Amino acid sequence: MKKILLLCLLASNSLYAQKLEKYCEVVATGKLFSKKVTIEVDFGEERSFFKDTRLRDDDGAVVRFNSLVDALNYMGTQNWHLVNAFPLSTGGAGGKVLHFYFRKEYDASELAPETKK
Repeated sequence: MKKILLLCLLASNSLYAQKLEKYCEVVATGKLFSKKVTIEVDFGEERSFFKDTRLRDDDGAVVRFNSLVDALNYMGTQNWHLVNAFPLSTGGAGGKVLHFYFRKEYDASELAPETKK
């Protein structure tokens, strides 16, 4: 009985230790004299001027959003959970900038070796 209890305890600890959290930021910037917004998603990866960093689906196609709500719904379908949201007034031509922070839990086995930090 003690061996079974010890085995269960070790198994539960190893499962818990393999969970990782990743975060991302969705930034919505309003356009002047329009209801349209520009959506940017930042996963914390290095960006280069010459590299295409647009968000892509599993098939490699660029993901396009009809609205801010469309972008937030998409993040939900990808199992991202909203952590925080806040507006910033830029005072510029675009008006407001909205920031949304999301969290997603992964098993360590799901991530590529270079992303396990």
